[in-house]
Amino acid sequence: MKHISIIVPQGECVLSSIIGPYKAFNAANVYLQQIGREPMFDLDLVGLSTEVKLYEGLFSIHPDTLMKDVQKTDLVIIPAAQPNSLPLNLDFIPWIKEQYKNGAEVASLCVGAFMLASTGLISGKKCATHWKAADAFRSMFPDVHLMPEKIITDENGSYSSGGAYSFLNLVLHLIEKYAGREVAIYLSKLLEVEIEREGQSKFAIFTGQKDHEDEPIKKAQQYIESNVDQKITVDQLAGIFLLSKRNFERRFKKATANTPVEYLQRVKMEAAKKSLESGRAHINEVMYSVGYSDSKAFRTMFKKVTGLSPIDYKRKYNRHTTVAVKN
Repeated sequence: MKHISIIVPQGECVLSSIIGPYKAFNAANVYLQQIGREPMFDLDLVGLSTEVKLYEGLFSIHPDTLMKDVQKTDLVIIPAAQPNSLPLNLDFIPWIKEQYKNGAEVASLCVGAFMLASTGLISGKKCATHWKAADAFRSMFPDVHLMPEKIITDENGSYSSGGAYSFLNLVLHLIEKYAGREVAIYLSKLLEVEIEREGQSKFAIFTGQKDHEDEPIKKAQQYIESNVDQKITVDQLAGIFLLSKRNFERRFKKATANTPVEYLQRVKMEAAKKSLESGRAHINEVMYSVGYSDSKAFRTMFKKVTGLSPIDYKRKYNRHTTVAVKN
């Protein structure tokens, strides 16, 4: 029997990231019984108090166990507690560390990665989180190997999932690890979740990190975004803003968490995505509109950023293409 402790944090938290794992592991127990096996998962909702209110009191959760009463567990699940609620949940940090030290595994869901990283248990390790929180996470935890393109990371007893409902992919991953492939496949069909989905890149929207005080770099970002159809070099940008190339690159990386080249590429690919989603333009027209003339280089970069080829992306997200395919 695996003892699973699902944390019920104080403050802002995504309710579905508590209910979802609870329902999935219980459903796995039911299926195990149906196929003549013993239930495998013993679940507790673990809190710091006997009641936690969410969404300004619209919902409340009553943990069945207080943290202080859990001496040992096999898996700690950290749901999507918002980063701004971390100060309210500091008491969980030493407890999570102690459980890990005693052999428990730890999994974070979505922005629960902030609480996991606060324990120090994933310093130097891989971690995923919601793509929208990636810049804030890098800023707070530069020693963690953030992989915002991933749906799941699994390293030395620590797990993490990408954003929003992708936590279900991590839950399926854990069920497969503990109970076997057959059980995981059944749950994927029951929950209607793709079991092998690995990336969240195609969902990401690049907005650029502008929450900084370096005005020349902020103006450089605006210049890039206003001239997406142009071929711009780092030398040009440094010259426009009267900085040496080396100083410009250093300051740009510090301010945005991207190199200038990475930022140029991401801005161009975001513009290409929007064109492919909403317009009727041919792939080559989209390519030229974002300053590319080499179709191979464009396709390679687009797939690197989104995980899909331009044509596959258009088929997936463009309404006109979808209608044409259906007809």
